[in-house]
Amino acid sequence: MDMSHLVANAGGVFSSVFLIASYTMTTMIPLRIFGILTNLALITFSATTGNYHTMILHAVLLPLNAYRLNQMLQLVREVKRSVNSDLSMAWLKPFMTERTCEAGEVLFYKDEKAEEMFYIVSGRYRLVEMGLELPVGSLVGEMGMLSPANKRTGTLECIESGLILAVSYRQVEELYVQNPAFGFYFLRLVSARLFENLNRMEARVGELTAAQARLQAQAAGKPV
Repeated sequence: MDMSHLVANAGGVFSSVFLIASYTMTTMIPLRIFGILTNLALITFSATTGNYHTMILHAVLLPLNAYRLNQMLQLVREVKRSVNSDLSMAWLKPFMTERTCEAGEVLFYKDEKAEEMFYIVSGRYRLVEMGLELPVGSLVGEMGMLSPANKRTGTLECIESGLILAVSYRQVEELYVQNPAFGFYFLRLVSARLFENLNRMEARVGELTAAQARLQAQAAGKPV
C-alpha cells in the first residue's frame, strides 16, 4: 500500500472519530470546538488526497463554526459582566425583534400567560400595580419566565409611543440548554434583578407610607 492510501485511510479514521465525538456533545461550545477540529482535519486530509470538493466544503464551514463559537463565548462574557456590574440585559439584543408601541397600549396584563420579555429602546412605560415608570434600557417581563405557572406578575402599559425589542422565553431556554455557563449566569442575573426590584418596591412602599403619615398629621392639625 502506497503512502497516499495510508494517508487517506488514516484521514478517514481520524475524521470519523471527530465526527462521532461531535455527535456526542450535548452543549454548544464543545460541539463548535469539535466541529472546528473536524473541519481542520478534513481540510488537511482532503488536500493531501486531492478530494477538493470536501476540502472546499469544510473550508466554508470552518469560519462559520468559528463565528458561532465566538458568538456563544461573547454571550457568556456579556452575561458574566452584567452580573458583576450594572445588571443590564442588553446582551440579549442580537436575539430580539423590534416592535413599536403606541400610547395607551397594554403590552401585558397581570396574571395572563407570559411567553416573552421586552427591552425598552424608546418611549415611556409604566408597571401599573406598582405605579413605577421604567427607564429606557430596562428589561421587563423576565419574571414571568421564572414564575411557577409562567404568569405575569404585573401589568405593563405604554404611556408614550416608542420602540421595544422582544425575545421569547423559548429562545432564552434554547440558549440556556445549549450553554450551561450562560444558564448559570442568567439565573444569577435574574435573581439579582429580582432582589433589586424588591428593594425598589420596599422603597416605594416606604415613600407612600411616609406620605400618608404626613397627610394624616396635617388632617389632625399636627406639625409635619
